[in-house]
Amino acid sequence: MTTENGLQDRLAPLVAQLYPDAAAEVLAALLDLAETWRARLASPRQDADHVGPDERTAYLITYGDSFRRPGETPLHTLAGVLRDHIGDVISDVHLLPIYPWTSDDGFGVVDHRQVNPALGTWDDIADLRDEYALALDFVANHISSSSPWFQSWLARDERYDGYFLDPFPENGPGFDVSHVVRPRVTPLVHEYARPDGTMARAWTTFGPDQIDIDPSTPAVLLDLTDILLGYLARGATTVRLDAIGYLWKQSGTTCIHLPQTHDIIRIWRILVDELAPGTLLLTETNVPHADNITYFGDGSDEAHMVYQFALPPLVLHAFVTGRATALSEWASGVGPVSDTATWFNFLASHDGIGLRPTEGLLTDADRALLVERTLARGGRVSMAKRPDGSEGVYELNTNFLEALVDPADPDPDASAVRRGLAAHAILLSLVGVPAIYHHSLLGSQQDHQGVQDSDIARRINREVLDADTLHAELQVPGRRSGMLNGVRAMLAVRRGTAAFSPFAAQEIAFLDDRVLVVRRAAGTDDEVVAVVNVSDEAVSLESLSGTDLLSGVHHDGLVLAPFGYVWLAALPSSNRDTGDRL
Repeated sequence: MTTENGLQDRLAPLVAQLYPDAAAEVLAALLDLAETWRARLASPRQDADHVGPDERTAYLITYGDSFRRPGETPLHTLAGVLRDHIGDVISDVHLLPIYPWTSDDGFGVVDHRQVNPALGTWDDIADLRDEYALALDFVANHISSSSPWFQSWLARDERYDGYFLDPFPENGPGFDVSHVVRPRVTPLVHEYARPDGTMARAWTTFGPDQIDIDPSTPAVLLDLTDILLGYLARGATTVRLDAIGYLWKQSGTTCIHLPQTHDIIRIWRILVDELAPGTLLLTETNVPHADNITYFGDGSDEAHMVYQFALPPLVLHAFVTGRATALSEWASGVGPVSDTATWFNFLASHDGIGLRPTEGLLTDADRALLVERTLARGGRVSMAKRPDGSEGVYELNTNFLEALVDPADPDPDASAVRRGLAAHAILLSLVGVPAIYHHSLLGSQQDHQGVQDSDIARRINREVLDADTLHAELQVPGRRSGMLNGVRAMLAVRRGTAAFSPFAAQEIAFLDDRVLVVRRAAGTDDEVVAVVNVSDEAVSLESLSGTDLLSGVHHDGLVLAPFGYVWLAALPSSNRDTGDRL
């Protein structure tokens, strides 16, 4: 078949680079996998009137058990909350790991192919998929120490030879780990008891219960690929590649962002585009911006979307300082990637606000301000180990809305809504696809009790909500309804505004340090100028005119209230000035 030959031709060079001693066998096995899954895979967005993301695309990030109601499976409850309170302003739901797990709130996966019975079943996933496009997590880098894979390896089952890496074997050359980049301060290697009473060592990037898988063994790549294609068969329209930058290890290197990791992503991109066109691969690499963007490859051969990790700390910095200078300067260098790849923009998630992405963008003093604000608002700070053995701040553990609020503010809830909506006006304006964490959308606060009970800093923004209590709280004016209604209103306008296509051009205007001015689809009839005041001062911008799409108010010269925001529709081309006036 022509298609098969084309697929073989595209995969062959990558397979040969990864497995020069077994290239023919690995290539044949990948092609067999492709044909096995082809009949079960459909192009997920073919029934829609578009393929791929557009201005109508917006993700909700949530756990499968973020909402609970007695007598219901959590996934069923989640579907009800989305239907009753969120509606169609969200197009896609990103479910954080739904699999059986033993640690890290889902990321210590026991079995990648099963749904955690405590959440529901694959039937519940299918029901959710009937109403929303679905993003599933693929934790490809590691697996739980309780998983059948690791337990079989410990038992010396030949089927799992090479699945896990001991960098310091008793026989054979040692592994130089002196340059390894770590996201944690726990030991890189842990020991585990084998059934025969001997001890084994294994590589553990993220901790003792998360054992790194070794894809330099061909059977591992085939198993991982089978899992990925299985998610597509279950209806996933986006697959998030968790912590993917750490996937391949090589002695004497940093063991992050290695060429082999990029080659594996290229293999998966080829298979996904071939077997389920319209499905999106999303890479999660919480690293400096210059490294992060390498996962686009050439714009057509790796990730369809890359997390915009620099955005959360830069937006927070803007509100803490009341100045958008650093945010504007960074955003001025961010634009469309290609006609098939774009940014995955977010402000908050199940994790903290990473500071590594600010390297080269913020000074040490700037980062210290963010740490100070986080601690002053009751948050925590997590550390990571540098290659030289020292420790540095890895992330801020906080509810994003809480971190936006000045500790001296007399009405923190009202301030959280006011600043939170302004921050989300930025999120929804920038080039790329927006993703909103459910606790931000619903105006949640810090979960101090969750941190105290678990001693897990990230639990501060992972509270499980009672669905009926949430329903009652959303019926009255307040923090929850204020955030939800405000963001819903912006999303509704965004859906009908072509300038907010993930592929539309972006320009940044430097008019005042206190505002971010984002010009989308500049010079076209669709042009929109988004203006957000990140300060507690009123700002006058006489050069800006237009009709605010959010309020319907026409402005001939603009005065923005503290933390105010507008989306100005472009003037007709015949009325546009060519000078400073936008």
